[in-house]
Amino acid sequence: MNAFSVPASRPTIAFAMGDPAGISPELAAKLVASDEFRAAAQLVIFGDLRIFEGGAKVAGVPVDVEVVTDGASIPEDMVRPVFVDLANLGPDQVVPATATLEGGKFATENFRRALLLAKSGAADAVFFTPFNKKAMRLAYDRYDDEIRFVRDVLKTSGPASEFNVLGGLWNARVTSHIPLSQVASAISEEAILRSLALADQALRSAGFSPPRIAVAGLNPHAGDGGNFGREEIDIIEPAVRRAAAQGLTVQGPFPSDTVFLRAKNGDFDAVLTMYHDQGQIAMKLMGFDRGVTLIGGFPFPICTPAHGTAYDIAGRGIANLGASREALLLAIRMGADLRARRGAVGKAEPELA
Repeated sequence: MNAFSVPASRPTIAFAMGDPAGISPELAAKLVASDEFRAAAQLVIFGDLRIFEGGAKVAGVPVDVEVVTDGASIPEDMVRPVFVDLANLGPDQVVPATATLEGGKFATENFRRALLLAKSGAADAVFFTPFNKKAMRLAYDRYDDEIRFVRDVLKTSGPASEFNVLGGLWNARVTSHIPLSQVASAISEEAILRSLALADQALRSAGFSPPRIAVAGLNPHAGDGGNFGREEIDIIEPAVRRAAAQGLTVQGPFPSDTVFLRAKNGDFDAVLTMYHDQGQIAMKLMGFDRGVTLIGGFPFPICTPAHGTAYDIAGRGIANLGASREALLLAIRMGADLRARRGAVGKAEPELA
């Protein structure tokens, strides 16, 4: 057994502390102190112990972790969560409610170390508390979003996507962080097929079998038979037919202003939208305080709450744990599934999460 061996029933979660100037330290401390997660998973937290202790003080929870220094061996039997103290940010370097270079370096290094732990096979999933994108860009000039950063760390370039998850309802998208003016030209049959295949795969890893996916149109009223654009007729509908012929349970295109009502009522497990806000607005209106972002397409699941760093309430001890709890639960569930599949194939290369 190596230093990271754990009971087969409990997945190991590589846990990265996010932006130190917002609610991330408070959320991290609350999650790690929770008996729910201590029983369900082996948690390996990356960050600075002083920042974590500050978060615990704000949250009013005890600090009950096994601390190891950077480079030291992780205990073989993790009775308590293990905190890897990178000693990478002093409390006096934190400017509350402000995006800084120091905060960005802290978050990116924690995330990098968590990803590398999972890449090595010693963790089954990655979880992180909220990042601040401005701070991340200050620290890492190639930072477009988390997907770009993960690709750079893992040295991979395959298809990947963010999924928004709200209970049993998922939102996938064809295009993501690009200007709205570029969306129509970025949509193609192949792009839609890739997105559907990735969504089907991620949903199956989360226990949907088979996942039922609805596809939203691009234009008002899904083009209204070509009156408001032909993307539905020329691109989206042919892609849906091809995906169905390949065995996916998929329907559409449907008008985007009503498809989420059907999905909310249980007709579908997921909606594939054509661009970022087309799905994000609907999902966040339905449950901002419970929403989860899953980064799929990599060899292991990567989960985080869908909300941001909440600078306006930092340090007040009132951060809502709902979305972070749901995100960590999803990481544990998908990590356990990946762990079981790895065991079933005798450590063969796992399917993408």
